[in-house]
Amino acid sequence: MSQKASTKSEDDMRPEYDFTKGVRGKYTRAYQSGNNLVLLDPDVAAAFPDAASVNRALRVLAELAKQELPAGGTPQAPHRSPRPRTKAAEGRPSKPQRRRAAG
Repeated sequence: MSQKASTKSEDDMRPEYDFTKGVRGKYTRAYQSGNNLVLLDPDVAAAFPDAASVNRALRVLAELAKQELPAGGTPQAPHRSPRPRTKAAEGRPSKPQRRRAAG
């Protein structure tokens, strides 16, 4: 004893929705061809002003991921030249300290 489907049209659409010029299946072919839509969490989306900046960041990340890891398994930051050392960092007394010692 199966129940018959309701023949009464239950229209739960709001009156302001107008689909009279709509085209059914307009984007179906593009979707089936491999559309890759990704929804970002709100906190992640807030970090990017537009889609182009998201794509740039992901391209940089993809390039970093392609790089081979060293034997330790952690990526190394690009080498930067060291900052010039100050006299205090070298263990030498500063000029005022040398004057007091000489006086």
